[in-house]
Amino acid sequence: MHVESLTDHQAPIRVHFSKPEVQCIGSTSGCGCDFPHAILQKEEWPTYFLERETDPETLASRRLNRESLVDLLRESGENTVELYGIWDGDFVEGPRATEKINVKRILDSDFFFKEQGFYTVSLDSEPHSDNL
Repeated sequence: MHVESLTDHQAPIRVHFSKPEVQCIGSTSGCGCDFPHAILQKEEWPTYFLERETDPETLASRRLNRESLVDLLRESGENTVELYGIWDGDFVEGPRATEKINVKRILDSDFFFKEQGFYTVSLDSEPHSDNL
């Protein structure tokens, strides 16, 4: 898990965030690819793969990345943080999904970040999940 300042190339993404500090968070792959994610297909996020993944290495990597991200977010000292999962170069495109979640939700094995999903993550102890 690593955190980097935005490059000039990435700076246009700032328009989507309400917070003044915006950084790039990478998973064990160096980018966000090892965070569990669902890629938009025919205007929907598929769920069929949730039951199919049995590879112990993949499951362990997902668990490690989930836990590391949650630890990092909790260390921020903020009440909420904003996360936006996009492909490199898609910095000005708006979100395809917007959700409010509790940080604990990220630890659930059935949670996958949606491609172009914008998340407002509550770091308090009250679990809640709302689609906007």
